[in-house]
Amino acid sequence: MTEAWRPGDDDERSRRGARASVKVRVPAKINLRLAVGPLRPDGYHEINTVYHAIALYDELTARRADTLILTMDGEGTGELALDDSNLVLRAARALAAHARVPAHARLHLRKQIPLAGGLAGGSADAAAALVACDELWGIGLSRDELAGLAAGLGSDVPFLLHGGTALGTGRGEAVSPVLARPTTWHWVVAVADGGLSTPQVYAELDRLRAVGAAPAPVGPADDLLAALRQRDPHVLAGALGNDLQPAAVSLRPALTRVLETGVAAGALAGLVSGSGPTCVFLAADGADAQTVADALTDAGVCRTVHLVHGAVAGARLV
Repeated sequence: MTEAWRPGDDDERSRRGARASVKVRVPAKINLRLAVGPLRPDGYHEINTVYHAIALYDELTARRADTLILTMDGEGTGELALDDSNLVLRAARALAAHARVPAHARLHLRKQIPLAGGLAGGSADAAAALVACDELWGIGLSRDELAGLAAGLGSDVPFLLHGGTALGTGRGEAVSPVLARPTTWHWVVAVADGGLSTPQVYAELDRLRAVGAAPAPVGPADDLLAALRQRDPHVLAGALGNDLQPAAVSLRPALTRVLETGVAAGALAGLVSGSGPTCVFLAADGADAQTVADALTDAGVCRTVHLVHGAVAGARLV
């Protein structure tokens, strides 16, 4: 069941004022439908997507300090830059500038979402930083106000403040919740070795389209939204789609075997998540998801496997 944010949450938070320590948990996202349009004058592609937040989490702890510093453990330790290029620090500084408060916090990130995996881990961490620092500094912005800041940090950041299942348009930053009865969907997440550069994947899609080597765009999400309302995983499986998948597979041909292995093991559908190289598989129920996960592990086609469910809430205080 999707956990909903309530408008009163922000008022209650601002009444409590600043705190000495705050912990925020934030989920990964997958794209149930990702339709990619042409390149826009601003350098982004026009997209129409259905975001879905899944129970694979990063955690960010924020504590009082007299400077701004970021440390981490877990996925990507030693690989992820912890300087001002990191979205966590950029989010904290953006919030501080907006609220006209000192950007002072000791931030510690515990990562489970893989880097450059098509699961929006960096965007998730930026959303967590906005929520954590807003609480730590006692600013008390609403989710909509935080989303305004989030849109300047990355296309996926506004969605990860809210979570659930939502329609994303523009470059993905314009988010509208999908209204459907609460349903638990079972997913298997197959994490690859190494990541893929999102700009490189988009560029490869443009190249494939220019030479007629990419299929037609998957189109608007109307059939997928109808499938969500039916609450039947078999129906949903037929509506999933990702325009970036041919480009990700072109850059990482081994993904074909991952997708084939998961479907052969009983997944209702498999697709590359976002820009990849993570692959996700929809299962009929938890038992089938375990069977798919075991097959992927036994075949050795991915680095690690996670059993998750969706949809879940976005960045939330723990």
